[in-house]
Amino acid sequence: MALEKTLAIIKPDALEKGIIGELCKRVEDAGLKIVGMKMMQLTPKKAEGFYAVHQGKPFFAALVKYMSSGPCVVMCLEGENAIKRWRDTMGATDPEKAAEGTIRKDFGTNIERNVTHGSDAADTARSEIGYFFESGDLMHYEWI
Repeated sequence: MALEKTLAIIKPDALEKGIIGELCKRVEDAGLKIVGMKMMQLTPKKAEGFYAVHQGKPFFAALVKYMSSGPCVVMCLEGENAIKRWRDTMGATDPEKAAEGTIRKDFGTNIERNVTHGSDAADTARSEIGYFFESGDLMHYEWI
């Protein structure tokens, strides 16, 4: 297994629900370490830049509006196969299709308000982490 980093975002609907602590616990329960964390409110411009890959799609404007509607928490996670572990912990994008016991199944409202984000591949993770963090922002844990 490979030691990886991935980006996670606790989205505005999760903050509205008051479940930051529960989501951080699930990160740790998945065997991942939080090596960087920031609470911020995305501006529409910052949200547009982050989701630029979806520009031109019918849901883009609503996604930008939602992601800039309130504070969120961005995290850099590290661990063995972190990308897959985090995506498995989150569950499918659509909470109705997510497996029982996943974050999105337990807390998501719909495909837009699905509580969290996670990088989908190593290249994406590097780019997304760099969008929110500088290298000096990230800690390193010694793995046993």
